[in-house]
Amino acid sequence: MTEDNFRLPQKVFIEPPKTEAELLKRCQLMAGKTLAQIATELAVIVPEDLSRHKGWVGNLLEKHLGADAGNKAEPDFVGLGIEMKTLPLNAQGRPKESTYVCTVSMNQTGMLSWQDSWFKRKLSRVLWVPVEADNTIPLAERYVGNAWIWQPTAEQEFMLKNDWEELMDRIVLGEQAEITAKEGQYLQIRPKAANSRILAKGISDSGTMELINPKGFYLRTSFTLQLMP
Repeated sequence: MTEDNFRLPQKVFIEPPKTEAELLKRCQLMAGKTLAQIATELAVIVPEDLSRHKGWVGNLLEKHLGADAGNKAEPDFVGLGIEMKTLPLNAQGRPKESTYVCTVSMNQTGMLSWQDSWFKRKLSRVLWVPVEADNTIPLAERYVGNAWIWQPTAEQEFMLKNDWEELMDRIVLGEQAEITAKEGQYLQIRPKAANSRILAKGISDSGTMELINPKGFYLRTSFTLQLMP
């Protein structure tokens, strides 16, 4: 069976929710279902695992809830200004891995501010959808939990802003290649590519263009754990 068999069929269309209350109602109806049950409703085949299907769970749940952003640079639910993030949970019910937020622009020149950043906009209002991610549970049998809508408190935004500004300062100074996932208290920068052969343009410390691995902003599990109700 080819990878194309696992793509969400375009013919299945679910109207975007018109209100936040409607979105939360859909989440309530989805909670307690397995990924197999949700996939069946959308006529989608569940892959054996996610090794070759990164993002499959998120795409499935976005489709089921009526997300309408597609590939546009908009929050997943455009009309509501709400981004959706799945939160994979381990056997202890804690976040299993860091959460991808957005790609990092590796050729910034210092003109971008926190207030105008895509990162801040992506996290202004987030629908968090917890999903079982224990490797001992087959993908099809994993349950979806109770979702909630979050927006950062002043303290949370302050913490993220500090990390973002420190990391962006490194990028502006041309130190992209030296940034490691250990930097940042709650926010980190990590490679965002299928393999190390994929390269993107960035600015070196001498101000010239160089090819480096694409990277993304990720929220640490120590941060997402704090957001759980």
